[in-house]
Amino acid sequence: MGRKKRFRPIAEMARKIRAYRELKERPRDSQRYALDYDSMTRPLSGKRLPVLAWRDVRRELRLFSLLCRLPLFGIGCMVTRKSWLHDFEEPCFWVIHKVKVDYTAENLDHGKAWGILTFRGKTETEVKEIEKVMYHDWRLVPKHEEENFKIFTPVPEPERVQYLLYPPLLRAMKLAQLQKEGKPITQEPMLDLQRPTFFAQGKFPRLGTKRKEEGTPV
Repeated sequence: MGRKKRFRPIAEMARKIRAYRELKERPRDSQRYALDYDSMTRPLSGKRLPVLAWRDVRRELRLFSLLCRLPLFGIGCMVTRKSWLHDFEEPCFWVIHKVKVDYTAENLDHGKAWGILTFRGKTETEVKEIEKVMYHDWRLVPKHEEENFKIFTPVPEPERVQYLLYPPLLRAMKLAQLQKEGKPITQEPMLDLQRPTFFAQGKFPRLGTKRKEEGTPV
């Protein structure tokens, strides 16, 4: 048996102090996502925004730029995104349930928010943290338009295709294999798209070594 690892309270306390200092000294969201609108760069990282995003940055608002103007920071309000309005016909929106404001921000336009997501007409049941709150494409749905915004005609989902014809080369190889094995060819061979596929352990050795190096998320 190996030696039992000794518990060192001073070293453990020092480790916790270092972790606490790193947590306190890390930049806040108001510092990370601060933007110089003249040069379109972030002062902290020095990175410049893509040119295609400049128009939206100048015309649209971040989520907290909308919520900071509302009573109770918009709790109970409905917000959507410009990209959703352009990409989907079904209603996509968040209903704000909880807000955590970064009070160190100059205009209180940074923080975190939680709510219930309705994506393409399907409403989730759990309250989740809203992602991409720093993007400049958030829009507020007015109270008198909320009911009309939810109305839509559901589109039936297409049927899932399970079987598909083999490509010509694979079809010829499949028929030759059946003929070599002496099996009767009674019907056209079909490719099953929903069949689970299992690979041998040594099939992708590079992928296995990469996972070992990265480790598993905690």
